[in-house]
Amino acid sequence: MTESPIKTHRRGHVLEVTLDRPKANAIDLATSRIMGDVFTAFRDDPELRVALLTAAGEKFFCPGWDLKAAAEGDAVDGDYGVGGFGGLQELRGLNKPVIAAINGICCGGGLELALSADIILAADHASFALPEIRSGTVADAASVKLPKRIPYHIAMEMLLTGRWLDTAEAARWGLINHVYPAGELMAEARKLADLLAAGPPLVQAAIKEVVREAEDMKFQDAMNRITKSQFATVERLYRSEDQKEGARAFAEKRDPVWKGK
Repeated sequence: MTESPIKTHRRGHVLEVTLDRPKANAIDLATSRIMGDVFTAFRDDPELRVALLTAAGEKFFCPGWDLKAAAEGDAVDGDYGVGGFGGLQELRGLNKPVIAAINGICCGGGLELALSADIILAADHASFALPEIRSGTVADAASVKLPKRIPYHIAMEMLLTGRWLDTAEAARWGLINHVYPAGELMAEARKLADLLAAGPPLVQAAIKEVVREAEDMKFQDAMNRITKSQFATVERLYRSEDQKEGARAFAEKRDPVWKGK
């Protein structure tokens, strides 16, 4: 029986997802479909609040699309499964925080996968690039997302030249949040995941939905939808026990106990 290229581990309210597909953690159609199933189950599980995505080994996080599998018949426009390539970037209604812990080379579709996370941490030896142009193809998701994440001219240089960024430059442009020595990366990532898991899940859900939906809206239109509770997550939050608990805990000068309902 073939071992799954995706390893998962539940730790309290945190789901750790590890891409483990030797030799370089490249993603083929079958792996993408598995990832889509994993992240869909994470989205729909009320006991899980945070996902932590990383990869096995020390050299590669993910180089993206498996070119060897493509040469053997995997179609570029084939069935990637729920959520599109890597299971994250097109997954609807994912209103829980996702952390990416980048443990090595992160390029092409691997960088697009990382861009689907909310917070990106990296080992100090990690590197980043979009080399698709050198193989005559388009970094499709990155072409949409990257110019919205970092300065336009830096994003265009990466897309048009395929040049590599080290962690210092990636952090300078805001592509990643924090850089750690390789041996400390996962400990720091788990610390952050636990911090988020201890937070108010309904507020986190509302933040994610508002940020996602407001990206293409005029400011006042977005504000009107928030104040009128026209976002499903905002309406649920303002009708929740957690909303009352937050106020009570503040008045009673104690830590709130979040139930997610």
